[in-house]
Amino acid sequence: MKYYSTNRQSALVDFREATIEGLAPDKGLYFPESIPQVDPDLIKNIKSYSNVDIAFSVMRPYVEGALPDGELQRIVAESISYEFPLVAINDRIASLELFHGPTFAFKDLGARFMSRCLGYFAQDASQKMTVLVATSGDTGGAVANGFFNVPGVEVVILYPSGKVSNVQEKQLTTLGHNVYALEVQGNFDDCQRMVKEAFADTALRGQRFLTSANSINVARWLPQQLFYFFAYKQWKDNGEAPVVSVPSGNFGNICSGMLANLSGLPIKKFVVACNANDAVPEYLLSGKYNPKETISTISNAMDVGNPSNFVRILELYKNSYEQLRQRMAGYSISDEVTRDTIRSVSDRYGYWLDPHGAVAYRALEQYLAEHPAESGLILETAHPVKFDSDVEVHQPLPTELAQQVAALVASPKQSTIIGPSYEALKALLLENR
Repeated sequence: MKYYSTNRQSALVDFREATIEGLAPDKGLYFPESIPQVDPDLIKNIKSYSNVDIAFSVMRPYVEGALPDGELQRIVAESISYEFPLVAINDRIASLELFHGPTFAFKDLGARFMSRCLGYFAQDASQKMTVLVATSGDTGGAVANGFFNVPGVEVVILYPSGKVSNVQEKQLTTLGHNVYALEVQGNFDDCQRMVKEAFADTALRGQRFLTSANSINVARWLPQQLFYFFAYKQWKDNGEAPVVSVPSGNFGNICSGMLANLSGLPIKKFVVACNANDAVPEYLLSGKYNPKETISTISNAMDVGNPSNFVRILELYKNSYEQLRQRMAGYSISDEVTRDTIRSVSDRYGYWLDPHGAVAYRALEQYLAEHPAESGLILETAHPVKFDSDVEVHQPLPTELAQQVAALVASPKQSTIIGPSYEALKALLLENR
């Protein structure tokens, strides 16, 4: 498999090069030259396949020529070594729980897959790799955990000061060793801009071997397709394709689902569930895409005013607005409605949603009210214990999880505060550690 840049000014590369480079030299995102089609037997008889077999089959075409089959088998087995249960909330909406990994967030899968790929590729590298990543919340903890003590790799994480939850912050600032946290006095878009400038700085890259771990990186983005296959495996037996509601910030997750759909996985409709950062829902209404300044919300991991992966969605559908409108429905959910949803779902169904899952739930609920014959599922992307909330929910917390969270919160924070300027980041990166 070869990958091209969405800006089309860089050479084709294989999976190894795309993973290591992260961002293409022309500042575009890498995109597969072709979309492989899934074996129809896997779709027809998916319940008889193990998750590891599904993951190997889906990912194999994307890594062809870069990873031997034995390595891929090991990597996917280690990356998905926990549960992805589909839990019914009511008779029309189910929740695919993606928070059963080590940092209680959906990003664990992609971070674990990528870290193991880079660990394999680093064996042939002549210098240490620096993974440079911006986070609006969950990415930082997942990347920190996934790359912790990986030989030949160090991790530098930028996060917006005061705009991530206490648990999220502790997950990315307490490990130390090869993980460095930079607390940026700005918002997520500042962090993302600084990272992009670093990758575009040829002088810096001549001195530091940089790669990314955001969903802009193909090794983080592509394995997220597996969520949708695991959901379909547990979906109804009547052959009906589900409507899938995805809480969306940087749009890597929903884009991977749309890729899976184009590969042959049955999905009836994608519901784009956004908070106040509503550039994509507005695009679906007007046909005009206008990135905005980021607005802070209680669903902070989705606080992205200019989502990087939207260009990949446009690429999937050849920039066809009409095709996108057929495949996607967009909704913007306020903080007030998010809080009300958390409370009402807990009271009515005994199910505890996190703020991001609540946005997805309310968006799907609105869509289903307009389409009464359909049913669907949400991606519950993080455990609610990760988020500070003023919503009182009386749901029991498993003892083991409560102990893990208490130990994490008590751990000392290690971070470096910097201003929202690229020069500040560059100076730190050029320092000898």
